[in-house]
Amino acid sequence: MGEDPGLVPVEVVGVRQQPEEEAVLVLLLEPGTDLVVPIVVGRPEGAAIVAAMAGETPPRPMTHDLLHHALVAAGEPVVRVAVTALTAGVFHAELLLLGGARVDARASDAIAVALRFGCPVLCARAVVERAGVEVRRTTPEDEVARFRAFLDDVTADDFEPEDEG
Repeated sequence: MGEDPGLVPVEVVGVRQQPEEEAVLVLLLEPGTDLVVPIVVGRPEGAAIVAAMAGETPPRPMTHDLLHHALVAAGEPVVRVAVTALTAGVFHAELLLLGGARVDARASDAIAVALRFGCPVLCARAVVERAGVEVRRTTPEDEVARFRAFLDDVTADDFEPEDEG
């Protein structure tokens, strides 16, 4: 079960509701870069991903939990998932089981299952290059440094009203 060189590891960094839309975005970050792959998913799938990220266990198993329990019971846990393609705006994925079997899946379902198994999520390099969006990330330290630089350069004159004359 060697790694496919066309796949890169990604982190599921969040789920965001699009304002005034039914769409939910799952955000996959390629570590070490500022590239985020946003994947539009349905509300139920987004909720399943959020629940898994929060470590919530429902009182009765939901579909992704049921799949997790069934695969564990069968001795075929998921060892990794991969977002493999983007075709006509649709993300395709697969589950890789311990025995080597590959199972076709929607990206949202694959991600929800991966989070329940605690296994790696990978993404095809071509998908990252095509769908990745560069985001500017800042840390609190970056914000403090920018504010300090502002304070070093600011003068009282910067706060005087402009002459409208």
